[in-house]
Amino acid sequence: MTRPSTETRSKLVETARDLFHRQGYTPTGIAQILKESGVNSGSLYYYFPTKEDLLVAVLEWYRDHIGDNLIDLHCGRIEDPVEKVFGLLDGYRQLLMMFEFELGCPIGALALELANSHPAARSLILVNFEQWVDTVEQFFRAVEDRLPEGTDCRALAVHVLTTMEGSMMLARTYRSTTYFDQSVTHLRNYVDSLIAQGSTWSAPKQPAGIPESLDN
Repeated sequence: MTRPSTETRSKLVETARDLFHRQGYTPTGIAQILKESGVNSGSLYYYFPTKEDLLVAVLEWYRDHIGDNLIDLHCGRIEDPVEKVFGLLDGYRQLLMMFEFELGCPIGALALELANSHPAARSLILVNFEQWVDTVEQFFRAVEDRLPEGTDCRALAVHVLTTMEGSMMLARTYRSTTYFDQSVTHLRNYVDSLIAQGSTWSAPKQPAGIPESLDN
């Protein structure tokens, strides 16, 4: 058998990634992946003997592209580190609106579906969450001089993650950004209060891209 090209492998990962995001891992069948990728079964099984092997490759793709696929895309042009945090959150809001609440955080969705049933996937889901938290933690560490002494930047970054994941789940359920916006606004107020305690520096009150009215 002729060895399939690396472009073929990339096409399979890209197709599986998009399908897993749109409809979940379990409902996505190998036949659908083959049809939408235009790749034959021999090439798929050459690179991915099992469907779980393909899942691992998808999670590795997210792990390796968190910078250009997420961080740089949504907050790469923002100068202030605190505003980078809220620019990142606004990126998720844009995702909700763009896809009419059909899509949320791909890692969060896979975590809910697979964390108890696929140990290999769970370990990579953890890595992806940790990378996300690492990034937000660094944003806060860049402004430690504005925060009260002893502020736990890691815990604050985890709080941002839980705000994002929970808010996206509610937005998708209610088909509205109301609770997402409320949660982000409360988070903004909390961060502002920390900054007010730590220095005289004042952050903007309204997150970028969030309308004044929460009625959608």
